[in-house]
Amino acid sequence: MPSPSSIITRNLPDIGAKTGNIYQSISIISKRARQLSAKQKEELSNKLADFASTVDNLEEVFENREQIEISKFYERMPKPTIVSIDEFMEGKLVFTEPEQIQPIRQEEILLDSEE
Repeated sequence: MPSPSSIITRNLPDIGAKTGNIYQSISIISKRARQLSAKQKEELSNKLADFASTVDNLEEVFENREQIEISKFYERMPKPTIVSIDEFMEGKLVFTEPEQIQPIRQEEILLDSEE
């Protein structure tokens, strides 16, 4: 299901129900949105790097239709926040609560390295 391109109203209790804590749910969603945003930015930068010119000629900037089309494509894409909310609500995100991670004791590291 593609993400909507416009803003829709979300039910906060539904978002909080996934983790039992609305703040934790929002934290997970925001971390995923940052990941998606960084990936999109890197992709766009790589595509636009082909058009980088060393000459500051205004005529060239306005005439490059392909560069404009690439930029418009990325502008029309669903925002990373919308995509991350949809992924979270559909159960597509895998996350681990910090309490579930067992800390490794220094003695265990030493024992593993001696073997």
